[in-house]
Amino acid sequence: MPTKPTIARIWRGCTRRDLADAYQAYLQAEGIPPLRKTALGVQQLREDRDDETWFTTISYWADIAAMTAFTKGEPTKVHHLARDAEFLIELPERIEIHRILIDEQGLR
Repeated sequence: MPTKPTIARIWRGCTRRDLADAYQAYLQAEGIPPLRKTALGVQQLREDRDDETWFTTISYWADIAAMTAFTKGEPTKVHHLARDAEFLIELPERIEIHRILIDEQGLR
């Protein structure tokens, strides 16, 4: 199996600021583990604003076929978690799929 990703799958969601810690815990318990088991890598980002918090999850895939197998044939379809409607201001309608053109991670 290739170990260098060629695809990044990006999901974004926004919650009220007062729910952000609870949603972060829920997302890390329910949404991230399946990605850790299957994707080559995963990142979760958080941006706190005055009244809202944005979460971004980026998963990395060897190729479209690997990502499609994980999503059961629908890589651009959003697969909401059971409690997303409770936490998110608006349910995301799309997933971004990006080809990775440069991948330099030699952090200093």
